Amino acid sequence: MLDMLRGISPLISPQLLETLHRMGHHDEIIFGDAHFPGESKNKNVIRADGLGIEDLLQAILPLFVLDHAVPHPVVMMEPVGEDRSSQVIMESYQKVRDSYSEIIHFHNPKIADIEKIDKFDFYKRAENAFTVVMTGDLRIYANLLLVKGVTTWES
Repeated sequence: MLDMLRGISPLISPQLLETLHRMGHHDEIIFGDAHFPGESKNKNVIRADGLGIEDLLQAILPLFVLDHAVPHPVVMMEPVGEDRSSQVIMESYQKVRDSYSEIIHFHNPKIADIEKIDKFDFYKRAENAFTVVMTGDLRIYANLLLVKGVTTWES
C-alpha cells in the first residue's frame, strides 16, 4: 500500500493523521488494545483494527512531540491486584512495557520512563482524552497513553 504523502506511514489513516494534527499540547491520546472499552470511555474513537500498538508507535512518533512539561508523558495501565499474582500476565506485561520503552526512547531519548497507573485511573484518563485509537493488539494490558507536547521548528 502506498501513502499519498512522503514520510507518513501508510499505517496512519487519514482520520488518525487529522486527529494528530488537531491535538494541542497537553492533549492525550490512548492506544487501546483489542480488549479496551474505548467506545464506552470516549466519544472520539478511531479504529485501527489489525494493527499492533508498537507498529503505530513507530509510525506516529516521528511526527508527534511528547510533552516535556509533564513528569510522565507516557502512561500504561497497570495490572489489577489479582492479575499481579499471575507470573504469565506479569511477564507479558513487562515484555510489552520494555518494547514500548525501547521505541519511545529511540524517538525521544530524554523522555521519562513509562508511568504505570491503576486500571480505573487509566479509564478516567481515557474519558477525558482527545481520542482513543482502538487497535487489534490482543495482549492483555497493552494500553498506552501519550501526552502531546508543543511542536516547534526544532521538534
